[in-house]
Amino acid sequence: MDLNYTADEVAFRDEVRTFLKEKLPARLSTKVKAGKRITKEDYELWHSILNERGWLALHWPKEHGGTGWTPIQKHIFEEECVSAGTPRVIAFGLSMLGPVLIQFASDAHKNTYLPRILNGDDWWAQGYSEPGAGSDLASLQTRAVREGDHYIVNGQKTWTTLGQHGNMMFCLVRTSTEGKPQEGISFLLIDMNTPGIEVRPIITLDGEHEVNDIFLTDVKVPVENLVGEENKGWTYAKFLLTYERTGIAGVAFAKSALDKLKRVSNSQTQHGRPLSKDPLFAARMAQVEIDLKAMELFNLRIVAAAGEKAPGPESSLLKIKGTVIRQEITDLLRRAVGPYAMPFSPEQLDEGNNEEPIGPDGANPLASSYFNNRKLSIYGGSNEIQRIIVSKQMLGL
Repeated sequence: MDLNYTADEVAFRDEVRTFLKEKLPARLSTKVKAGKRITKEDYELWHSILNERGWLALHWPKEHGGTGWTPIQKHIFEEECVSAGTPRVIAFGLSMLGPVLIQFASDAHKNTYLPRILNGDDWWAQGYSEPGAGSDLASLQTRAVREGDHYIVNGQKTWTTLGQHGNMMFCLVRTSTEGKPQEGISFLLIDMNTPGIEVRPIITLDGEHEVNDIFLTDVKVPVENLVGEENKGWTYAKFLLTYERTGIAGVAFAKSALDKLKRVSNSQTQHGRPLSKDPLFAARMAQVEIDLKAMELFNLRIVAAAGEKAPGPESSLLKIKGTVIRQEITDLLRRAVGPYAMPFSPEQLDEGNNEEPIGPDGANPLASSYFNNRKLSIYGGSNEIQRIIVSKQMLGL
């Protein structure tokens, strides 16, 4: 694998930079770089800008409205977006549900939902985890009982990220108790405005309303909203999770955070010298930079080998290493600003807040980032579960 960009790839990078310079609103970039709170309207605005250019669906085939980019082009685009300070593209419809529909759904589902995902008509929530079924997802208990032309759904989903904005939810439900637990799971598309659905906020360590509990009580879902075949949902769920885990690795986000860590450590002094010159701190920085570079190369090899398909169990390796690196960088950032990381003021995350930044280089958002990133090694399947997947599927243990 040639790790140098070709002339065409360099030209593509320049095209992306020009696009971002011309089309990314300065207000959005400023909010993102300052660690301000990003609103639903902000996400939707950036979604629409990318869709207008045809640069939204990175993981879709071109015939369905995707970019048709190579893995290297996707890598360049994601890196340039993070560097420019764009809001992240919400993955649930585009990078999770979309590939599942393209691979497994009927033409009717594709024709109905894929254009709506691209146009931003639907905000999708993910109905996977339950209070007793997180990493052990196959033990989920939300039931869907067929009655005529509908399924009647009862149960609870939890940790539903940004579910408070959702008007649709792709949901794993149990339609059979026969055989192995994985054999009785189905994949339903549920209108969040259906009677019997209640969304309750969960406030996370950083004080934000990012995740939710969702309660379903006698919710009527048309049978036509079943994706693929009944009791085959586990296959679709695993396919979706490979896309999620690859995305969680977050190479571009880690590289951006590492650049910030270098700036902060050079500006902070300890015993009369920059923190970056402290042997212990410098050693940790060097190690995480080495790990990040190695993971970046591994990530490029894996996605290049996979082509347009999702990686297999290799996505678990990316998820493990990527989350450990991102957590280490946020920990080092928090340590670099010392006591300035302590006075966490949620109000400073609001756009237009006139308070002076606390500490060096806007230290206040670092506490929020540190707390929020504690979850990286848990969601999408905990790192412990990913190690089991690797040991079984790759090492044959």
